[in-house]
Amino acid sequence: MPKLRLYTSPAAFPNPQRVRLLMHEKGIAGEIEEVILNMAPGGEQRGWQHLTRNPWGETPTLELPDGGYLAESTAIGRYLDANFPGRKIMGETALEQAQDTMWDSRVWVQILYRITTMFHVLHSGLGPKLELTHNAAWGEHCRKEALAHAGLVDRHLSDGRDWLLGGDGPTFADMTLCTAIAFSKFGPNHTPLDERFEQLDRFWRTCKARDSFKAAYADGAGLAELGG
Repeated sequence: MPKLRLYTSPAAFPNPQRVRLLMHEKGIAGEIEEVILNMAPGGEQRGWQHLTRNPWGETPTLELPDGGYLAESTAIGRYLDANFPGRKIMGETALEQAQDTMWDSRVWVQILYRITTMFHVLHSGLGPKLELTHNAAWGEHCRKEALAHAGLVDRHLSDGRDWLLGGDGPTFADMTLCTAIAFSKFGPNHTPLDERFEQLDRFWRTCKARDSFKAAYADGAGLAELGG
């Protein structure tokens, strides 16, 4: 059976990285062929070839065995988690799955998406194929919102738990939080969450110590502390 093919981007880009972290944590990265698109300055995901796979022109996009495609990080993660053996990253029980979805939504909507929006509306580093709007006021509002909600997550972790659900290993929500912290530290964002919040610093250091993290961030994600 041919490998599944996953269209992604370098590790600096957080949404594909959420899926990449899941694959390495689950031990299935070798079962999936990754095609890394040239986002900047090439803008490959906005070219017609990728738009036939995903009309939204986004990564990650998973090519299925029947020739169809699946998009959106959480949807791809759920598909991979259910279709491969190993620890269920997104939860074994109905309650664990619900809790993981709850925390993943909180971190994605209120922190990572805010930082991503801030990046796109404050900077033009990805070129005109990707950066279509400049709005400094909205970017700064998103920064403040991300910091406010990061404080709530920091408080949740203050009981000493390693992971958001309190288990022995990270769930998908943790992977979303990991990529949010990494992206907050990336280049022009200048909002390093690990430097602002004690528990998020502890969480970030716990993530960095895992072999799955090291494999997923092998390209350094544009961060000096991960280079090499």
